[in-house]
Amino acid sequence: MNELIGLIFISLGLAFDVFGCLGLVRLPDVYNRLQAATKCVTLGTASILFGTFLIVGFTAAGFKAILCMLFLLLTSPVAAHAIARGAHRSGVKLWEKSVIDRYKEDKEGEA
Repeated sequence: MNELIGLIFISLGLAFDVFGCLGLVRLPDVYNRLQAATKCVTLGTASILFGTFLIVGFTAAGFKAILCMLFLLLTSPVAAHAIARGAHRSGVKLWEKSVIDRYKEDKEGEA
């Protein structure tokens, strides 16, 4: 039963990874692409690692999978935020059809 649930998580993770890669190609600007890449890593790769843990169980490989998953879940969103903020501060423009720019509003509020 654990193997079946593990394979479901691995399949779900592969689907997120495929759609994340598709988003990297199809989305219009760096901020949208960064969002797709972050979803790909946090949901896709973490699901694959969790599925691996379910299949191999409480072994050395299972504990390594859990540790890697926790590391990815903690660092990937923070890194994406830092990259997006750095891109905005260096002057990378948003897509022309973007609706709102929260970083610009925050910068105007600081002055």
